[in-house]
Amino acid sequence: MSVSMQPASARDLSHRETLLVVLGVLLPVFMGSLDSTILASALPTIGQDLGDLHNLPWLITAYLIASTAVTPLYGKISDIHGRRVTLLIAIGIYMAGSLVCALAPNMFVLILGRVLHGLGGGGLTATGMVVLGDVAAPRDRGRYYGYFSVTYTTAGASGPALGGFIAQYLHWSVIFWLNIPLGLIAITMTATLLRRLPRHERPHKLDFIGAALIMVAAVCFMLALNLGGVRYPWTAPIVLGLFAASALIGTAFVVRLLTAPEPLIPISILADPIARWIIAANAFGWGAIIGINIFLPMYLQSILGMSATTAGLSLMVLMFTLNISAGITGQIMSNVTRYKLLPTIGLALAAAAVLVLAWHAHRMTLWELEGLLALIGIGFGGTPPLAAAVLQNTVAMHHLGTAVGTQQFTRNLYSTMLVALLGALVVVGTASPDSAAATPKVLYNPDGFVHAFYLATASFVAALVCLLWLEEKPLQTSGTPST
Repeated sequence: MSVSMQPASARDLSHRETLLVVLGVLLPVFMGSLDSTILASALPTIGQDLGDLHNLPWLITAYLIASTAVTPLYGKISDIHGRRVTLLIAIGIYMAGSLVCALAPNMFVLILGRVLHGLGGGGLTATGMVVLGDVAAPRDRGRYYGYFSVTYTTAGASGPALGGFIAQYLHWSVIFWLNIPLGLIAITMTATLLRRLPRHERPHKLDFIGAALIMVAAVCFMLALNLGGVRYPWTAPIVLGLFAASALIGTAFVVRLLTAPEPLIPISILADPIARWIIAANAFGWGAIIGINIFLPMYLQSILGMSATTAGLSLMVLMFTLNISAGITGQIMSNVTRYKLLPTIGLALAAAAVLVLAWHAHRMTLWELEGLLALIGIGFGGTPPLAAAVLQNTVAMHHLGTAVGTQQFTRNLYSTMLVALLGALVVVGTASPDSAAATPKVLYNPDGFVHAFYLATASFVAALVCLLWLEEKPLQTSGTPST
């Protein structure tokens, strides 16, 4: 290849050009993050409108399962065909899923729409994070990570409040209709602003078999948790059979990883201890945050009697403080050698705050709750920029898309499993309606929410242990490792 045909490198972009590239992916990142939380406060209203409360958790898990399975594929597609084309594909599928959800006449179609939604949504945030790695070296990443952090966490924070407001004052389908104009704007911005993006294409094989195996295994696991203890006893043959099928297919997925020419999750990435520890820390930390985002509004509505809008607004302080913490940590990382010290202390603070939340869940005032949420946000905020910089600092540039896809896959898979476990702790069944015209109500276990908060604490502790084991290698000042 001649010099004139060489793709631009991150060094060829000015600060202004880099900002334009980053701006081009912020809206897709916003859309992907918003969709992970916007349904939390609207779920009771959707269930009542469609007359099906028992299958409500599938509106969350169906999206998570689909997006989890395809995230590594998007990473590899971006390594093969470039980030811009990959992001345009993801936005198109995401909009199609939004249309199906908005027009869904029943819960079954809505769940299918959420699957399609997830198949597109899996590429929104992951591709955006890859783009950031293309334009900023690991040590300079904090300079631009703040834009991603503010966008991602603001969307996640506003999701419950916005979803609750729409469900309470408009109609829940508006949640999905909003994605159509947003998607059109995102396509325009992606198609224009990402033209100057550096390119690092490398041929890869797409492991569709591996993606299918992990999706089926996750569905079996979710079904078992959804049916056990509610519709059937935990020892019922159908529940045990689903758990067994999940274990068997999960084993087949592991075998696929070990034997495929180019598996869904590259073993070479997981074999690196630095990549392995930071991927695990990121997954455990985000799993706890996502679990809190989904189940805390349910707790505030069902146990403390708050409205959907008020319950959603209560989470704003969590994401606001997480934003500030992530931005500050990103800036500090580029100027210090012991860059993991602050995030490690922060995770210990977050774990302690969630533990106090579990201890005082039944007798906590609103101001005490907001104070704990602020501590959780401040504590966890340093982990995402650390995870992004360390992973980029570890892998070769032509494997960056695959590595980021692996990190997102692991995070989403763990979060999906954790959300299912939390749901099994919290939901105990449905109550019969008082009249034939009434809709059954979901029965929540107050103590189940306490146990859910303890489980979130354990997840933060696991993330903390991973950071303690993480080796601090000097952050690169240009590009990523070449080998």
